[in-house]
Amino acid sequence: MVLAEHRAQVITHGEKAWASITFGGTRHSLSLLFAGEEAIEAGERFIAALPEHEFTLPGQLVADAGISEVEHRLVPSPRLVVQCELLLLSDA
Repeated sequence: MVLAEHRAQVITHGEKAWASITFGGTRHSLSLLFAGEEAIEAGERFIAALPEHEFTLPGQLVADAGISEVEHRLVPSPRLVVQCELLLLSDA
């Protein structure tokens, strides 16, 4: 939420177990709603920053973070919905 400047509302979150031969973790899918002009501006900064952001999550390593879908709407009020995907690995 810090990366979204506390302007986003989580509208969906899904989590699936993920594993490779050497790593285990979870894949997260989130939809974030940015409502209003100022929130949309924060959302656009979020979109630009997410793929290169250095996360610090105790016991977790963010192996991949990306935006999979973006929806802008102006009517009936300005809003931006961002779908993002994150792969978290267990840091053993």
